[in-house]
Amino acid sequence: MIPYVREIAFDYGVTQQVSPLIRRVIADNPGPFTYTGTGTYIVGRGEVCVVDPGPDLPEHLAAILAAVEGERVAAIAITHHHTDHSPLAGPLKAATGAPIYGCAVVGHESVDTGEVPMEAGHDHDFRPDVSLCAGGRIAGPGWTLEAIPTPGHTSNHLCYGLMDENACFTGDHIMGWSTTVITPPDGDMGDYLASLEVIRRHDFQTLWPTHGPPIRDPGPFIDAYLEHRRERLDQITTALAAGPARIAELVPRLYADVDSRLWPAAARSMQAGVLYLEGQGLIAADANGAYRLV
Repeated sequence: MIPYVREIAFDYGVTQQVSPLIRRVIADNPGPFTYTGTGTYIVGRGEVCVVDPGPDLPEHLAAILAAVEGERVAAIAITHHHTDHSPLAGPLKAATGAPIYGCAVVGHESVDTGEVPMEAGHDHDFRPDVSLCAGGRIAGPGWTLEAIPTPGHTSNHLCYGLMDENACFTGDHIMGWSTTVITPPDGDMGDYLASLEVIRRHDFQTLWPTHGPPIRDPGPFIDAYLEHRRERLDQITTALAAGPARIAELVPRLYADVDSRLWPAAARSMQAGVLYLEGQGLIAADANGAYRLV
C-alpha cells in the first residue's frame, strides 16, 4: 500500500521557506490533477532558479515576482509541458530576462477523447531556451540543480536534483498525494517504471513534488509506487488468463469498485499497461482488438 502524504499547510500566493535553500509559492489552481494547486519552487538567495512557474495566472506571476523582489532570477526550470507547470515561464522570462531550461516535447502527445480527461492539458507553446533532454546542470551561488531525464508521465519529463540538500524536485513523476497518470502515446509505462528506478538509485533524502507536500522517506515510498504498478499489471494478466478480452471488457471487471463515470479514464490508464505487457511479449492482440496471453 502506498504511504500517501497529503497534509499541507499553506496560503495561496504566500511565500513559504520550506528548507534552507527552497521557498514555495502555491498557485490558486486546485483540481483533480493539481491537488491543492501548482507549487512553484524558488531555489537559492540573491541569484535564484524558479522551478515550475505553473499556469498562466497574473496573480501567481505577481506572487512569484514579489517573492524574488531585489533578487535576480537566473533560470527558469520546467519539469514538463503540461498547462499547470510551464505556461507561466514565458511571462516570467519577459519580466526577469531569465532563460528557460527544460526538454522540448518529443513523440506524440496524448489526446483525450473520453468523457473524463486523464491529465492536465498540453502547453503547445513550450520551447526551452536551453535543452536538458540529455541531462545537465543549472548552478548559482550556493546551489546546483542536476536535470535527471525521467520520461514516462510525459516523454519530456525531467526531475531536478538539488545536490546541496540531497533533495529532488519531482514534478508529476512522483507525488505524495496520488499516483501518476500515464497516458499513451506521450506517456509510456516502460519508460515510467525505469525512471522510478533511476530516482530510487539516487537515494534522495527529500522529494518535492510540484503538487502537494514533500515526501520525507523516499525509498519506501518509491518501492510502494513500483509495487502498485506491478499489481495493476498482474491484474491484467490474471484477467486474461480466463480468456481473451478487450480493454473495454476488462475495465468493468478490474474497476468494479470505481464509479463507472471514471471508466473511460481507467481505460486510458489500462491502455498504458496493456501496451507495456505487449511490448514485453506477455500478451498479444488479435485482429478484433482482443488481448490474450502469449
